[in-house]
Amino acid sequence: MALLATGLLVLVFIANIGLGAFTGSRMFGDVPEMLVLFAASICFVAAILRREADAQKKNSEQ
Repeated sequence: MALLATGLLVLVFIANIGLGAFTGSRMFGDVPEMLVLFAASICFVAAILRREADAQKKNSEQ
């Protein structure tokens, strides 16, 4: 779930960058753009930590 959220947030970030590059108008300003990228980073870290915890749990059961 967290990886899906990360992917969606990164797509929003890339769409904002592409829109600004090709049309000159952006969906977000500087601060909201930074917050979207920050949220994507947090979701990514949460997903990686959850997968690591699952892997350790799986290894300890064996």
